[in-house]
Amino acid sequence: MSTSERADTTTQHAGDPDLAADVLAGLRDIPDFPVNGVVFKDFTPVLLDHALRSRIIADVVDRRRGQVDVVAGIEARGFILGAVIAHELGVGFVPVRKEGKLPSAVHAQSYSLEYGTATLEIHQDAVSHGERVLVVDDVLATGGTLAATCELVERCGASVAAIELVLEIGPLEGRSKLSGYDVRSTVTI
Repeated sequence: MSTSERADTTTQHAGDPDLAADVLAGLRDIPDFPVNGVVFKDFTPVLLDHALRSRIIADVVDRRRGQVDVVAGIEARGFILGAVIAHELGVGFVPVRKEGKLPSAVHAQSYSLEYGTATLEIHQDAVSHGERVLVVDDVLATGGTLAATCELVERCGASVAAIELVLEIGPLEGRSKLSGYDVRSTVTI
C-alpha cells in the first residue's frame, strides 16, 4: 500500500477506559539506560502482571480481528506481545530481528534511534505479496525502529495494515516518521 493510500489514525482507543492509566502505573523508569541521559521506560513489570498483559492483548485483538493476515513483532518485547496477539487472531507470526540473528536470506534496514544506530532484518520470504501485516512493539520513541520495520514489510511485497504499541513517548516525535500509517498506542506520555 502506498503512503497516499494509508489512513493516518492518531486517536487512541476507548475500549477499556482504565487501560492507559493502568499501563502507565505499571511502567518503571530506569535512568541512564542503555546510555547516560536516556530514561528507559521498563515494560517488564507490565509483562509480569497477567491481568494487565491480558487486557492489553485483548484490546488489540478486539480492534484488529479480521483485518490482518500476519503479525510482525519487533525484537525483543514486540516478540512477546506479537506472538500472543497472532495466536489470539489465528494468524502467523513473523519476527523482525536485530542484524545477524536470522538464518535464511534477509532484507535489512539500518536506522537511527535516540542513542545510536542499528539494523533490523526480516526473512525475505517471511510475508507474501499482498498480505496485511500488523506490526507490534512495546514503545514508540524516535520512530526509527518502526519505520525500518514498515520498510522491511513493504520490501517483501506485503502491506502494513496497522501498528500497535503499548507506549508512545510524544516529545520524541516518532509518530512523524510513521505518517500515513494507522498507529495506535495504549498510552502516550
